[in-house]
Amino acid sequence: MQNTHTKWIKIFIGVILICSGCATIANLDLNKLYGNEDPSNRVSATLAQSTLESPASLFYEKQVAPIIEGRCVVCHACYDSPCQLKMTSPEGIERGANKEKVYHGSRILAATPNRLFIDALDSQEWRERGFYPVLNERAQTPRANTQASVLAEMLTLKQQHPLPNDKLLDERFDVSTDRSQQCPTIQEFNGYAKSQPYGGMPYALPELTDNEHSVLMSWLESGAYMPARAPISDVLQQAVNKLETFLNGDSLKMQLSGRYIYEHLFSTHLYFSELSDSAVQPQFFNVVRSRTPSGQPIDVIASRRPFDDPGVERVYYRLQPVMSTIVNKAHQPYAIHTQLTDKWQKWFVDADYEVSALPSYKPGVGANPLTAFAQLPVNARYRFMLERAQNTIMGYIKGPVCRGQVALNVINDRFWVYFIKPEVAASAKISAFYASQRDNLRLPAEQESSALAVKWIEYASRQGDYMRARNNFMNTAMEDGQHFTQDDLWTGDNENDNATLTVFRHFDNATVIKGLVGKPPKTSWVIDYALLERIHYLLVAGFDVYGNYGHQLMTRLYMDFLRMEGESNFLAFLPPKGRREELASWYQKPSPELTEFVEGKINPFDQPSGIQFKTKQYKKELYAIFAERVKDVQPNRYRVQDSELNRNSKALLGQLANIKGPSASILPELSMMMVEPQDGNQAEIFTLVRNSAHYNVNSLFSEDANRDYKNDDVTLVHGLLGSYPDVFWRVKEADLARLVASAQQIKNEQDYEAFLDSFAVRRTTKDFWEFSDKLNQIFMQHDPIEAGLLDYNRLENR
Repeated sequence: MQNTHTKWIKIFIGVILICSGCATIANLDLNKLYGNEDPSNRVSATLAQSTLESPASLFYEKQVAPIIEGRCVVCHACYDSPCQLKMTSPEGIERGANKEKVYHGSRILAATPNRLFIDALDSQEWRERGFYPVLNERAQTPRANTQASVLAEMLTLKQQHPLPNDKLLDERFDVSTDRSQQCPTIQEFNGYAKSQPYGGMPYALPELTDNEHSVLMSWLESGAYMPARAPISDVLQQAVNKLETFLNGDSLKMQLSGRYIYEHLFSTHLYFSELSDSAVQPQFFNVVRSRTPSGQPIDVIASRRPFDDPGVERVYYRLQPVMSTIVNKAHQPYAIHTQLTDKWQKWFVDADYEVSALPSYKPGVGANPLTAFAQLPVNARYRFMLERAQNTIMGYIKGPVCRGQVALNVINDRFWVYFIKPEVAASAKISAFYASQRDNLRLPAEQESSALAVKWIEYASRQGDYMRARNNFMNTAMEDGQHFTQDDLWTGDNENDNATLTVFRHFDNATVIKGLVGKPPKTSWVIDYALLERIHYLLVAGFDVYGNYGHQLMTRLYMDFLRMEGESNFLAFLPPKGRREELASWYQKPSPELTEFVEGKINPFDQPSGIQFKTKQYKKELYAIFAERVKDVQPNRYRVQDSELNRNSKALLGQLANIKGPSASILPELSMMMVEPQDGNQAEIFTLVRNSAHYNVNSLFSEDANRDYKNDDVTLVHGLLGSYPDVFWRVKEADLARLVASAQQIKNEQDYEAFLDSFAVRRTTKDFWEFSDKLNQIFMQHDPIEAGLLDYNRLENR
C-alpha cells in the first residue's frame, strides 16, 4: 500500500516538473522569437503615440474602448474580477493578471493589498508584486503583439471554439461563483488551450462578432495603444480647488473635521452637480489622502484603512479623478453642491466647540470613531451621515468589497430602515451616555488585519454590557421616564428622501435604495447615531478584504450584534409583551448563545413603549404609524405604477409580486425583465427580486439549514435594481399576460426551464450582446448619475 502511495507521489511530482518544464521551454522559445519580456518595451512604444488627437488615440476611444467596456468589463471589474484582471481602465489592462484570489476567507495571515491606483503605479511595480502581463511586453512587432499576448490568444481561442449551439452549457463550462481559476501566462497558454479549448474570452458567453474581433485584434497587433486622459476642465478644477481648500483648513477644528469627512467618503464617487449635465454621466472623483497639498501632483498615501497612521506630519485631502469605467457594483455617486457645503460649514466650522488636540492614529483610537472624534459635536457627525444615509449604509457592500457573503449572511433578505432624529441623538444626556460607552463600543478593526478570532468573546461581552447599559439608561435617565415615540423618528427634515431605506440582500451582494419598497417586511431596523457610526467603521472604514480569517470572522460575528441592536431599537417601540413574541418569531431555532439574547439576558426588553396602541396587531399598526410620520419624503423611483405601459399591463405585472413559497424559491435572486411596449416607445426595465426567508440569520456556516422556503416571496420594482443579474427576461407588452400566467405556474425546475425557453435571454442566446447593449443603454439614459455597467458573473446556466 505504501509503495503504491509513493508511486503516485512520484507521478504527481513528475507531472509538475513536466508542466513547469514546458513553461520554461515556451518561455525560451518566446525569448528567442520576440526578445525578453520587459514592461519598458511597451512604455517606449506607446510614448511615440502619446497625443490625444492621434489616429491611434481616436481609434481606441471610438472603436476599441466601447468593445472592452461592453464585452470585457462586465466580468472583469473590482475585486471579484477573474484572475484580478481589471479591464476598467488602461492602467488595469497594463497591470495584467494575478493567480491569487482576493476573496479568501481562510488565510492565516493578511494578504498584501493590490489596489489599482493605490498600491503600485506602473507595470514594473506590478510585476514585482506577482502580476503578469496580458499584453505583449516583448519586441513591439505586429506578430509579437498577438503571439505573445494572453489577451490576443484568449480572443483567438474563443473564435476557434465558439459556444456550442446548445440551450445550456455542458460540463465543459464552470460558471459557479467560486470556480477554480486557470489564469494562464503566455508561457502556459498552449497547455491551457489544449485542456480548456472552450476557455476563450468572453468565457461562457457568446463570441464577439467578426467586426468586434477584427477591431480588437487590429488594436493588439498595432501595439494596444491606450491614450492618456485629457485633463479636467478649468471650471471643474476650480471646483476641486475650492473643496480641497475647505477640507484642508489649517485650524485644529478643520483638520479634525476634514479627517472625519474623508473617513466617511473615501469609498464614494463625488461629482459637482451644479456643473454637471443631468443627461450625461459626470466626471467623478475619489477623496484620497495625499502627502502633497493642492496645486501639486497627488501623492497617495497607500494605507490599508482610511484611519491608519499616514506616516506624515500633515495629511492633505485631495480629489482624484475616477479613472475607471463606472461599474454599478462599486459605484456610490455623491453630489457636491453649495447647499451641501453650506451645511458642512454650519455643522463643522460655525458650530460652537473647541478642538484642543488632534487624536492619534493608533488602532485603539482610529478604529473607534466615538473616541477619535469625541471633540466633534454629535450633531455634526450624525447629520453628516444622515444627509446621505443611503450612501452611508450602501458603503458596506459597494465600498471595500464589491461583494462578499462574510458581511451579508448576517442580514435578512429584505428589511426597512428608519433613523432616530438628530435632535434626540445630540441631546446632552445622550451625548454623555455615548461618551461613557466608548470602551464598550470598541470595534474589531483595532486588531488590524491579522486578528485572532478568539478575541470575539471579548467584544461579545462588551456588546452585552452596552445593551444592558443602554436599556438601563432608557429606563432611568430619560426625562420623566419618556420613551421613544414616532415623533423621535427622523423625517428627513421634511425634504430629504434618505429618511427611510430598503435593504435587499442577494446572497453575496446587496442593494440599498431610498424609501419603503415592497410589502411590510418581517424585520426592520431603527438606527441611532452610535449604531450608524459603528456600521460604517465595522464594514466600510474598518474592513480589509485582504485581511485574514480572524479579521473576517470577527467582522461577521460583530455584525450580528449590530443587526440585533437595530432590530431591538425597532422592537422597543412595541409593547413589552408584543416585542418579546415578535423577537421570538424572528429568531426561530436559536442557538444557545442566541437564546440568551432572545430571552433577555443580554438584551432585556422590560422598558415600556412610548406609543399607545389601539389594536393587538402591534407590528402592523406600528408600520402604519411610521408610514404616516415619513409619508412626505417617500421617493417614487421604483413604483411599478409610474411605468408608461398601459394600465392593464401594469396590473398584470403587479400580479408577479404575489409569487411566494416554494414557487418563489425556484426563482433566482435577481431577474431583470425588458418589456417592449406596443406603441413602439423605448423598452422599459423591471426587476423581480427574490427574498429568501430564514428561521434566523445567526448561523455562520449552515445557512441552508436555516432557510424557511415556505415563506419566500418576491418584490417587483420598476427599473434596474442590483448589480449582479441572474437572468434576463424579454417580452413584448402584448405577451405580458402569457408571461405572468407562466410565471405563476412555476412549481418545479421543469416549469422554470419551460418558462425560460419562452422568455429568457440566456447566456447562450445568440443575440445576447445586442440585448446587453440595449439594457445598459436604457439604464444610462434613465439614470446617468447612478448607472454603471452590470456584472455578468452570476448569470445562470438553467
